[in-house]
Amino acid sequence: MTRIYLEIGVRKVFACSVEWPGWCRIGRSEEEALDALEAYAPRYRVVAERAGLVFEPGDPVVVERAKGGSTTDFGAIEAIPELDAEPVGEAEAGRTVALVRAAWELFGEAAAVSPEELRKGPRGGGRDRDKMVAHVVEAERAYARKVGVRHRPFRDASGLAAMRAELAGVLARPSGGEPVVEGGWPARYAARRIAWHVVDHLWEMEDRRT
Repeated sequence: MTRIYLEIGVRKVFACSVEWPGWCRIGRSEEEALDALEAYAPRYRVVAERAGLVFEPGDPVVVERAKGGSTTDFGAIEAIPELDAEPVGEAEAGRTVALVRAAWELFGEAAAVSPEELRKGPRGGGRDRDKMVAHVVEAERAYARKVGVRHRPFRDASGLAAMRAELAGVLARPSGGEPVVEGGWPARYAARRIAWHVVDHLWEMEDRRT
């Protein structure tokens, strides 16, 4: 069994794995979102294997439906489901941070072998490589503040590495399921949001460089 929750907006629905942070896909209905999630399982397996994990998801079981909003309909996850208030033990925290680190590594490797100019999307849009990388980093810097990690804007690899080391340190700690800082995010949601954003752009970059 693979536990799934659905984030339901007005026009879009996300299907997200509970145990596999970053494995989230979108559709125009619950059925489409679940089908998309299953279709991307082979691509997510690459992330899991890089993390040193065996990826053998069972049949999807929807365990929660969370109300989404305008960000959901725009194409990004935003709802924090009730299940993210469950405690995170040492084993889950270690597994989670391994998956986040794997997503970072794979995105960096994809950027290193991709051309600066990427093929445009079906409507002629989409960021080129360097702008996509900058977008991922800046979004992550904003996400980091939700778990108490604060960094000024940086333009070098050492600054990014320092921020990600701090982030990994937070995500690797067991937690009670409460927000890590006042007004912030629970660790489980933070890991999912960070991993999803990285792998979503990883797959976009891979698709648009061919």
